[in-house]
Amino acid sequence: MSDLLARHRAVMPNWLALYYNEPIEIVSGKGNRVVDADGKSYLDFFAGILTNMIGYDVAEVRDAVERQIATGVVHTSTVYLLRGQVELAEKIARLSGIPDAKVFFTNSGTEANETALLLATYARKTDQVLAMRQSYHGRSFGTVAVTSNRSWKNNSLSPLNVHFLHGADRHLTQFRGMSDEQYIAACVDDLRHVLATAVGGDVAALIAEPIQGVGGFTMAPDGLFRAYREVLDEQGILFISDEVQTGWGRTGSAFFGIQNHGVTPDMMTFAKGLGNGFAVGGVVARGDLMDNLHAVGLATFGGNPVAMAAANATLDYVLDHDLQANAAKTGAVIIDGLREAAPRLPVVGDVRGKGLMFAVELVGPDGSPSPELAAKFMEETKKLGLLAGKGGLYGHTIRMAPPLTLTEEEAREGLGIIVTALENL
Repeated sequence: MSDLLARHRAVMPNWLALYYNEPIEIVSGKGNRVVDADGKSYLDFFAGILTNMIGYDVAEVRDAVERQIATGVVHTSTVYLLRGQVELAEKIARLSGIPDAKVFFTNSGTEANETALLLATYARKTDQVLAMRQSYHGRSFGTVAVTSNRSWKNNSLSPLNVHFLHGADRHLTQFRGMSDEQYIAACVDDLRHVLATAVGGDVAALIAEPIQGVGGFTMAPDGLFRAYREVLDEQGILFISDEVQTGWGRTGSAFFGIQNHGVTPDMMTFAKGLGNGFAVGGVVARGDLMDNLHAVGLATFGGNPVAMAAANATLDYVLDHDLQANAAKTGAVIIDGLREAAPRLPVVGDVRGKGLMFAVELVGPDGSPSPELAAKFMEETKKLGLLAGKGGLYGHTIRMAPPLTLTEEEAREGLGIIVTALENL
């Protein structure tokens, strides 16, 4: 492993993050567990950054991909009809709830968000965009512009004129102690103030994650985006929901994260879990917005036949096995268990989550964010046989999102490992 690590460092950029003091190579997986090159098994609570959504070695996905590869056609591009692409688009359009929806497939969430921003700025004929503080929407030039987390921004250069809103920052002094209703009212007042003072002319859209991924699974209280939408509608401002991490039933309480707010957006972006490891992203949007562009467009690799085979099989599996309900059930086991244990664990500053998307903030004796404890927690869970992820504005949040196929037994096993690791800090 040390040889592979040395080779990695020789040819890969030094900003390409690796977990653990001694990084691992995952060589096999089955169900909700993976095995590293040394033969150690781990219960996977990070799922390849929320991407292996229904676990590993799933027969339905494997068989669908193998059938497609067996045809000899692994690529044709969008200048030809693609049956799998049409079939998947039909399903997503129906599930989205967006009127007269149309779908465009990309290779990633970053590319999906770029497409949504293009559609919005073109339709509204303005470069002004609203986004959320602590957000993350991708690593490209445009998506970095709407990202509000300094750790993920290399510069302030931008093709967009962006203004950032409150909504997932209740830890700030001015919001502490507020009820959900009071916080929502304060955020709406701020939105109106931004529109009255900071912008010049029309605004294209608000882009927002219902639950912020890199932000450490911070989230607005349910109902905030409905209140924001009422203000946006007064000026015709579009609403883009970034569902790259919150889609496909992961929150348990809704199939898409934004539905927890009682809102149907103008566009939703998606990626990650839909292909269960195969590269799939896309945008589902109102048909008039999608059809509005005047220039010719295509996606060379977006929606390729193999990825579509995997995505169709994955989405069918999620629906056929009601994995949204499973996320609600197994997620409650873990979140309730963590909240029960938190009062006796002084390192825990907060426990939050919905369904199989939950996080623990780690703090020092004075209550300040502790990225050092987060790093130590990662090493502890590695030793105990569980994979987790890190995030948060200050790098002190452990974020976890197991496959939606997690069993109750595995949920309790994972909970036990997490609590033990917290006790060992």
